[in-house]
Amino acid sequence: MQRDRFIEETPFFTDEHARLAAGVADFAAREVEPLAARDEGPGSDEHFRALLGLLAQADLLSYSVARGDGAPLDARALCLVRESLAYHSPLADLVFVMQGLGTYALSLAAPEHVRDFWLARARSGRSVAAFALTEPEAGSDVSAVQTSAARDGDSYVIRGRKCFISNAGLADFYTVFARTGTRADGRAELSAFVVGARMPGFRVTERTELVAAHPIGEVEFDGVRVPAEDRVGEEGDGFRLAMQTMDTFRASVGAAACGMARRALDESVRHARTRRQFGVTLAMHQLIQEKLAVMQTELDAARLLVYRAAHLKDAGAPPTLLTRAASEAKFYATEAAQRIADEAVQIHGGSGLVRGAVVERLYRDVRALRIYEGTSEIQKLIIARELLKE
Repeated sequence: MQRDRFIEETPFFTDEHARLAAGVADFAAREVEPLAARDEGPGSDEHFRALLGLLAQADLLSYSVARGDGAPLDARALCLVRESLAYHSPLADLVFVMQGLGTYALSLAAPEHVRDFWLARARSGRSVAAFALTEPEAGSDVSAVQTSAARDGDSYVIRGRKCFISNAGLADFYTVFARTGTRADGRAELSAFVVGARMPGFRVTERTELVAAHPIGEVEFDGVRVPAEDRVGEEGDGFRLAMQTMDTFRASVGAAACGMARRALDESVRHARTRRQFGVTLAMHQLIQEKLAVMQTELDAARLLVYRAAHLKDAGAPPTLLTRAASEAKFYATEAAQRIADEAVQIHGGSGLVRGAVVERLYRDVRALRIYEGTSEIQKLIIARELLKE
């Protein structure tokens, strides 16, 4: 990784953040980078758990899994860790962030004994977490969820199906969002539950193969009986908890995008300095210089938006300001990273198309970021909505 002056050149970080960034960068280069070539190889489940073990040993999961004592996550630290991990291995970044996404609602509203049990296991890497919200007919429209949870004595019976669930088949427990009623406008009243992977009636119906390495699939709930004490928050709190989770982690998606974009740019600069065409290096050609200049400028702009949003979150800015800042960061950074990765492949020419080449992997890995946790189109709607409120 090239020297990163961004932290010392911008006002968003404390000395502790600077030390964290340097430490994670060193850890990722030393421990994660040698494993990155295995991200798409056979035995991916074992590789996933090996990465989880590495992150737990380095105590990095404490930056994605909230403590549950009311102390908020450090958003800047979350973003710094994601950026460094994504630079070396997008899969390691996924392993890291899913432990947080799958547990954040629990940290906010689960009963104390349920909360402490699962948070401790997630933070130590002993259990894999998942966040089960998306359904075949409920993607961006969360209120259209059809999976139901009916109260039956001292438990709830859950029926339904979820799709595109990260860690499906790997997770030991799922934070599941289900309909417990219907609002006056016909939309779902959502509640959240902790569902263990070994509960009767729960099964993984499909492991879905995506364009890039990403453990994901479909799960089904066929009369899964969940104790009422495993409900997270009150009935009807599900939508709020899901949105709080998204708002907390949304800017960090942009951080992951920045990590991938930084790697694509570094690979491009390295290639441009060594590859010769027409008697000179690519770096001597003005059209290549133009590409590198735009890539660097877009990366800087993306990082500024991401860490502005994270800084606002840590400073306790008003929710309306945070919502727009996080959406701007997620929208711009993921779109810019896609453009940077595309230009990186172009600069590499034929070698950039070879399966397994760094920029080829990044080209596939970066694409999902423009979709999950709210598509770019949804982010535009959120930004415009908040702007029009002012």
